[in-house]
Amino acid sequence: MENKADFYRLLTQQAVALCEGEPSLIAKLANVSALLNSQLEDINWVGFYLSDGKELVLGPFQGLPACVRIPFEKGVCGAAFSQDKVMRIEDVHAFEGHIACDAASNAELVVPVRIDNQLQAVLDIDSPTVGRFDQEDEQGLTTLVKEMQKHL
Repeated sequence: MENKADFYRLLTQQAVALCEGEPSLIAKLANVSALLNSQLEDINWVGFYLSDGKELVLGPFQGLPACVRIPFEKGVCGAAFSQDKVMRIEDVHAFEGHIACDAASNAELVVPVRIDNQLQAVLDIDSPTVGRFDQEDEQGLTTLVKEMQKHL
């Protein structure tokens, strides 16, 4: 792939194709997690946390076992959900309230996910490399989620 924009354009098309026509939310999120895990370099965890109305609960993911429940006000995922904004953290150890589910994770990107136009989940991606995610990654993954959620 020549550049990140092309990479994310293709990745988005693949994610949408996995979601189109499939009625099961869990199946869609599981396949998107597997796709991202297979295509993104230098990551050690990728998956979704779903809101149960009280907190975020672990959904489909790829990687080591993870925190099962995250309060809305805790960690990068909780902050992204409660503030309804993308969180790109260069060094998670400098993020106040960071939840260390995996000590090997050093950078994180979290994108809020809407289902039926309601904020109901987050896509969480971790990397062992400080500063792994840049503006192009943030834009590419935000666009991927935006297009994918049309089919959730």
